[in-house]
Amino acid sequence: MLDFSIYLLYRAGVALVSVLPLRGLFIFGEGLGVCAWMLLGKYRRLALRNLGIAFGRDKSKRELRRIARKHFRRLGSNLLCSVKLGLMPLDQIARYVDVENVDAVHGELRAGRPVVLVLSHLGNWELVAQFLPSLIGYVRNGTVFQKLGNRFIDQHVQKLRSRAGVELFDRREGFQKAFDLLRGGGAIGILSDQHAGDQGIWTPFFGRLASTSPLPGLLAKRTSAALIGTAVYTAGRARWRIVFTPPFDAPEDSAPALTAKVNAIVAEQIRRAPEDWFWVHNRWKTPRPKFLLSRYKRGVFLPPEISPQDLQRFRILIRAPNWLGDSVITIPAVRAIKNGRPDAHITIAAPEKNAAVWKLVPEVDEVLSIPNRSLLGTVAAIRRQTRFDAAVLFPNSLRAALEVWLAGVPRRAGYRGHRRSRLLNQIVPERKKIGPLEHQADRYLDLAREFGASTGDVAKIDITLRSEPASDHKMKLGLCPGAEYGPAKRWLPDRFAEVASTIAVQMPAQWFLYGTSTDSEIGRAIEAGLGDKCVNRIGQTTLDELISELRDCRLLLTNDTGTMHLATLLGVPVVAIFGSTEPRLTGPLGQRDRVIRHQVECSPCFLRKCPIDFRCMKAVAVDEVVTAVMSILQTNSTKDAKITKMI
Repeated sequence: MLDFSIYLLYRAGVALVSVLPLRGLFIFGEGLGVCAWMLLGKYRRLALRNLGIAFGRDKSKRELRRIARKHFRRLGSNLLCSVKLGLMPLDQIARYVDVENVDAVHGELRAGRPVVLVLSHLGNWELVAQFLPSLIGYVRNGTVFQKLGNRFIDQHVQKLRSRAGVELFDRREGFQKAFDLLRGGGAIGILSDQHAGDQGIWTPFFGRLASTSPLPGLLAKRTSAALIGTAVYTAGRARWRIVFTPPFDAPEDSAPALTAKVNAIVAEQIRRAPEDWFWVHNRWKTPRPKFLLSRYKRGVFLPPEISPQDLQRFRILIRAPNWLGDSVITIPAVRAIKNGRPDAHITIAAPEKNAAVWKLVPEVDEVLSIPNRSLLGTVAAIRRQTRFDAAVLFPNSLRAALEVWLAGVPRRAGYRGHRRSRLLNQIVPERKKIGPLEHQADRYLDLAREFGASTGDVAKIDITLRSEPASDHKMKLGLCPGAEYGPAKRWLPDRFAEVASTIAVQMPAQWFLYGTSTDSEIGRAIEAGLGDKCVNRIGQTTLDELISELRDCRLLLTNDTGTMHLATLLGVPVVAIFGSTEPRLTGPLGQRDRVIRHQVECSPCFLRKCPIDFRCMKAVAVDEVVTAVMSILQTNSTKDAKITKMI
């Protein structure tokens, strides 16, 4: 009933339009367009955004705003006039239309070659259906359409479109009839400039990837049809000009290559009269949920003359975790996201204390250091950046969601988290875990997979950043005896000292102690036991300095800490002692790393402080840690000897 009521209003409007003169309708439509510009803020912003994508590098914001205002006026005029033209006698329409280069179409058709007319939403595009039969009525001609939501209005519009003899093919019924028409030597018009969704080929349009229908290219390849661009420009008040291009297909072109050419032709037509195109359509829509493109059915196609560096960037803001170790664990997911589309630009938003680690990762294009405590400061820092297309939230916190929501990032994606569902507009469902425990790195990779990335070839940590350690008569070994999380993760300091002392007796080694200022007391106790066999750097290094010094270490002996993960990232072998936490969830990911842990009945408890007798850590003996350290050092020494012999 509602559809029919709307249809009656539509027919009343059509009846009113039919009695008004065409030139008067054009002027009235301009006025309606001005009203729409002022009142429809959502579409005004969309038009300005689209114009910025297309011409932002060449035109000022003032020029873009002028084009957008003129576009609203033109759109109002052309929409009203298209209704009037659809009701006028066919022989009268020719008085308002000029045609250029129609011989390009005649030449192909008369040579027996079918033609695919590449149409776009330029000017009064509905004119093509009314006027085309008068130009090429000596062959069958048709167009592919998509039904309107209101079936009553759709039936009326189809009747108007087909009254001149154009055959209409419903997209939902397949394209066999269109193929038959072309194989019979006819011509068919295809609107090719709208977002094609999941079925499209992602190829450049004004230098930015856009999902584009491959239908014109597929029709041309399968029927040997010529591809000819067709544009309808507004030539004045109630005056239009239809312009045909020469055929632009080549026999060696694939369907994706032809699709890219279609975009290039349409873009060139738009540049001639930008105010005529349909800017209020979301042409560069961010797909949902897979805004990464590596697993799309038709994928991405770049013409040979365009490299990934030439593309406008799809800017992704990744909010990194607040902890150093968690940040390193997310690197495989960051790599997968970066590799998910050739135009991806990755900005990592990380707390100041951890920002340095992200500068090590080549897949990261930019690091945004955010204040640790100031929410509004973080929002301001994000807003100062070039507009982001999407934000990926690794932390589950409410604050992380608030940051990107207040900053106005249009796509905000992550796990549901803590009371933040309304701040996200793409919530990733938690995958049900069946079977053995999975590492936290897999949880972050699940995010990347949900966004459309291919993760099958992404190793947990697959970045070799470390240079060879400096040559010295003493091996430099690292020792990290603390743990910021709490004392339940810390092995006994006297046992650390005993292991270090035993190693120093068996081979020339210099131990360097690392940690934060909260570990100072532990450091002094170990230093007292080792004497000149150690250098105490606890609380004395920035993250940059820690990275530099760890690179020179042959090994790191540590608890479950962020430094453990950092060493793995740098390629430094790790011996890690676990007690209250679970190495299958958060253990080191290097191939040479060793984890020492004794399973006791209360472990893992994930507590900060042991409430009973600390049995999980006390069960780890000095000799087994010494054995683990020596096995790595001896393996490294053997490799060094082989390299020296080869030299």
